Amino acid sequence: MHKATLKIGVAAVLSTLAFGVYAAEDDTVAAAADTATPNAGAVIVTGTRSSGIKVENSASPIQVLDSASLQRTGQPDLIQALAQNLPSFTAQAFGGDTANLTLSARLRGLSPNNTLVLINGKRRHGTANLAVLGGPYQGGAAADLNYIPVSAIDHIEVLQDGAAAQYGSDAIAGVVNVILKSNNHGGTATVNGGGYSDGGGRTLDGSANIGVEPFQDAFFSLTAESKYHGYSDRGGIDPRVINPANMAAYPGMFQEPGYPHVNHIQGDAQYHLNVFAANFGWDVSPDSQLYAIATAGRKEARAYENYRLPNRLPKIYPTGFSPKETMKEEDFAFTGGFKTKADGWNIDLSSTYGRDKARIGVADSGNVSLFTDTGFTPTVFSAGAFIASQWTTTLEASKEFNVGWAKPLNIAGGIEHRIDKYEIEAGDEASRYKEGSQSYPGFSLTDAGSHRRTNQAAYLDFAGSPITDLTLDLAARYEHFSDFGNAKVGKITSRYDFSPVVALRGTVSNGFRAPTLAESYYSATNVSPGSAFVQLAPNSAGAKLVGVDGLKPERSTNFSIGLVLNPASNLSMTLDAYQITIRDRIVGSGALNGSGADVVSPAVVAAIKANGNVLDQSVTTTGINIFSNAVNTRSRGVEFVTTLNQRYGAAGAVDWSIAANYNKVEVTKLNQVPAQLLPQTLLDKTAISDLETASPKLRVNLGALWKVGNWTINLREAIYGKSSEWQHPDGSSNYYLTKISTKAITDLEVGYKLNSAWSVAVGANNLFNTYPNGVNPGMLAEQRAGNDNGAVTILPSFSPFGINGGYYYARANYKF
Repeated sequence: MHKATLKIGVAAVLSTLAFGVYAAEDDTVAAAADTATPNAGAVIVTGTRSSGIKVENSASPIQVLDSASLQRTGQPDLIQALAQNLPSFTAQAFGGDTANLTLSARLRGLSPNNTLVLINGKRRHGTANLAVLGGPYQGGAAADLNYIPVSAIDHIEVLQDGAAAQYGSDAIAGVVNVILKSNNHGGTATVNGGGYSDGGGRTLDGSANIGVEPFQDAFFSLTAESKYHGYSDRGGIDPRVINPANMAAYPGMFQEPGYPHVNHIQGDAQYHLNVFAANFGWDVSPDSQLYAIATAGRKEARAYENYRLPNRLPKIYPTGFSPKETMKEEDFAFTGGFKTKADGWNIDLSSTYGRDKARIGVADSGNVSLFTDTGFTPTVFSAGAFIASQWTTTLEASKEFNVGWAKPLNIAGGIEHRIDKYEIEAGDEASRYKEGSQSYPGFSLTDAGSHRRTNQAAYLDFAGSPITDLTLDLAARYEHFSDFGNAKVGKITSRYDFSPVVALRGTVSNGFRAPTLAESYYSATNVSPGSAFVQLAPNSAGAKLVGVDGLKPERSTNFSIGLVLNPASNLSMTLDAYQITIRDRIVGSGALNGSGADVVSPAVVAAIKANGNVLDQSVTTTGINIFSNAVNTRSRGVEFVTTLNQRYGAAGAVDWSIAANYNKVEVTKLNQVPAQLLPQTLLDKTAISDLETASPKLRVNLGALWKVGNWTINLREAIYGKSSEWQHPDGSSNYYLTKISTKAITDLEVGYKLNSAWSVAVGANNLFNTYPNGVNPGMLAEQRAGNDNGAVTILPSFSPFGINGGYYYARANYKF
């Protein structure tokens, strides 16, 4: 079977892809590409249970990215590589608190939790590090793609369609299926280095892949990668350090390195990441295969928090101090399985276990109350840990039946059992004494706990062609959750080919997503120099006091219709329109104030007390944040992809591409306005704008890959439409609209093949060093007038192309 897998991988490589066309390694491949439809030949395994389906014949919108197109982005980062290639896939550029240590991404403007990640078709576990603070990625706890080394990937299939009936809950927006290399000989080695033109973000990445044949009819593909990424700093001056009264009172501030630029919170985290992947297959007989997949990784990361003035701990930090959140994360996954054929049935039995543990710490900090009471405080704390695990066992079978149709009817079915666990470990005693360690108090005993959920599922899938040129695919799924009961979802997909040139396709489906255990049970305290907010678990006693009594599952309805055109052998076009409605969508609240703000709710103070939290007495604003089923939303969009590959004689060949996505998200209903919170509401203007406008409605990628002789030039112009977010200073009732105008970002890479083994490339992401528009001047003026450290944020963190400007890099590849 692994030989067939190899053929799939080769087909994917030979295909000319919508957003990153393969640069042919030899003249034979180049000639084949010149006469083929750009997407022709890539056999897909995602979105269908039938075998041998090619991407150009898919009834669902699927985009295939080969390893070369991922590498040419210049980013040794899988999330960024996908985001640069797929207009409907947006990556988080900056996160607050621990979210800055684990960035995430989302598809079609929905939550990261609405996209399912598969490895070789097997479900991937999620990260333990939940994105808590506000912004368009709030609540994200999906699979961390950066624990999959890019050098291990043969290709990626992205299904941009609701697929909950086929794959289970959390596939409302679509599916990302990562297909690993299955080489049994040879390999590659890559070194990549770069940094931002305006400083910071120094990156060095080294990776290697090798394939061996441990014994006859087997392959073993091994990949290792090590990456370092340095801090960046794009923040402004903290108004507290240039306030005349503070300057007179704390002369030690002037000795702080870099004064007055002493607050470095607004920028990339620093991290070291080491990852490993292995893919194994053994054809024990012509019709049977044993297989295994393993990934393992370790990350050590740290991010700056807000600068503390010298008055906090003058005997320890006479010039003030900048606490740092730290994380030591270990991620592991293993899949073992057996495939066979029996009486015409294709049978696949597999079991996958994945676990992610993130140990959270605080460095260069202190506990003020502990020092006041005892005369001593540690400067390094263990704040606790998050642990998330998932164990999934599946049995699947499929068989083709001749029923008198134009093509055989494929019947597929399967059963699945899944166990999810989520745990919070309490911080050390010093980190949680009274108000706790500065910038990030340790998880309290009331925060800590272990939670478990089981899920059983069964599905059936019928696919075939009743008449020539008509394809139908019907899927139905039943799921039972130990904590939410039953769910029934279905999907109908069809495609009709009017001719080899024109086809029409469409899908109707419904979906279901149970809240992640992290969304249901996460609880912690987030502290800045001027505010302290408790993240209440929706299932807690405190949550009931503000009108939230646990979380319900999300339910969705998806519609799509698409046109497929192949007017010439070297030209393909697709246009797909879609609508996704989600009822009881799980979203994070805005800031719900209990004290120190223009508008407060007594119930918030009661909720904090009921949760057992002790807040820093020096802060001026206190409150809570909470996840709830607060809204119904509707997403409407259109995706357009066209590719053209053209030869120009001695001038070489150019693969042209246009890919565009228009996506509009609307809040159609506010479901919860608890009376306990009045006059506040669960979702303020900021939270609603995070759903509707913080991501651009329009994204366009224009691409050209030119290959002539040993030279390869890849040019991409990414156009980001307007985006905006309502924002307000801590405690203020004044809202300001920060807008990012339409921006065009140019990426360019020039590569040269030195010989059959060596190739080199230099390039730039954001060649012309384009930045987003700044934060609303009125907002900054109010923050500066109030000595609010929030004024450090002068560039909007919701920027879809980041806040760091141009990134320039060089890469060397060795193939053996």
